[in-house]
Amino acid sequence: KDLHQRCYSNKNTELLSTKCKVSKVKVLLIVNGSLYPAKAKSRRQRWEVKPSEMSNNTLNPIRAIVDGMKLTPNPDKPMIALSIGDPTVFGNLPTDDAVLQAMKDAIDSQKYNGYAPSVGYLKSRQVVANFFSCPEASLEAEDVILTSGCSQAIDLAISVLCNPGDNILVPCPGFSLYKTLAVSMGIKVKLYNLLPEKSWEVDLQHMESLIDERTSCLIVTNPSNPCGSVFSKEHLQKILKVASKHCVPILADEIYSDMVFPGCSCPSMASLSSDVPILSCGGLAKRWLVPGWRMGWILIHDRNDIFGYDIRQGLVKLSQRILGACSIVQGALESILNNTPQCFYNNTISFLKSNSEICFNELSTVPGLNPVMPSGAMYLMVGIDMDHFPDFKNDVDFTEQLVTEQSVFCLPASAFEYPNFFRIVVTVPEEMMVEACGRIREFCQCHYRPRSRDSNDLDQ
Repeated sequence: KDLHQRCYSNKNTELLSTKCKVSKVKVLLIVNGSLYPAKAKSRRQRWEVKPSEMSNNTLNPIRAIVDGMKLTPNPDKPMIALSIGDPTVFGNLPTDDAVLQAMKDAIDSQKYNGYAPSVGYLKSRQVVANFFSCPEASLEAEDVILTSGCSQAIDLAISVLCNPGDNILVPCPGFSLYKTLAVSMGIKVKLYNLLPEKSWEVDLQHMESLIDERTSCLIVTNPSNPCGSVFSKEHLQKILKVASKHCVPILADEIYSDMVFPGCSCPSMASLSSDVPILSCGGLAKRWLVPGWRMGWILIHDRNDIFGYDIRQGLVKLSQRILGACSIVQGALESILNNTPQCFYNNTISFLKSNSEICFNELSTVPGLNPVMPSGAMYLMVGIDMDHFPDFKNDVDFTEQLVTEQSVFCLPASAFEYPNFFRIVVTVPEEMMVEACGRIREFCQCHYRPRSRDSNDLDQ
């Protein structure tokens, strides 16, 4: 083949240069009998370190909105933040003593100081499986993957189901993390509408119209962040019917499961599904009021083996990227799930319902505002009739000025892709909620303007 070879060798190393007819030279090193490509001389003349495409494509819509706002509170009024979805912020919603004792016991045992398996300890996974099993949707340890919070569970679920160029269906308004994760992976987000006039039920016709051959996942959040809505059994069955018709798996974000006000029920999606495979994401954060402990899980519901081995194995592989969830919390899981008294849950729900009613009743009588009473979770959405507030361009402008004048910060719903609403977190102490509603009323009374048509009606 008309090859010319020159070899240079010393005791342990040979440099092999092979020249062929096309005048290309391939330089190889032979080290202790093994062949390695020789390092080519770098052509870089100066430092140039750029961020990756993934980092450039990663955007948190909430941060994008809030970081651009000019938030200067009124110095004469103490700040009331109704924007943070962390129930521990004000100290009025501590977790139960049994939860704390479980963690202390896990630490004192010194059994959980090392690495756990990336998917979680087998015993801890079985505890979660037992806790969430029901006759309609039974679970075993192999159906559970423990994660670093519910956010990592959502990350793994999207990652295992979707490829770049695929699309996912996401509720609007909806939790901003779905878009943050998907877009960073090159996945298109399609927003399906929720209907405020129907207590934020899904616009099923709109949802179905978005499905195409590249739709790889339907995300359903129930109970809802940011809406506080809870879907009925009948409505969940209608959603499942759409997913079944088009063979689209569901990612069920059920982090607020069982945080439902009296009079409402919230069955898991898996308990109602006869064929649609479901990855249910949950965790300790909200129901047990310990979001900083970062313990979540994925429950794999696949009664017809549609996911099969590959999806399960894919989740295992993806979980190995961070070497598992906190081992100490895993060690405490059995006691947390089995020994937390029911009165703790009941007291939390009672408080959230009471605060929601205070907020709803107060703001329902404020001209220009249209609150939607929640049925669970920790949030309440309020519509702004912008025609009555000509001083403001949009919900971002409205909430920004509310901080300036009244030192009350509500998150503009543009952060959830839903303009002219704002979200209130109802975990603040009751007296703070009453004070905040009073300030919002004062602010609206100052800026409210009747429509010209309304003025004519009054004149008549």
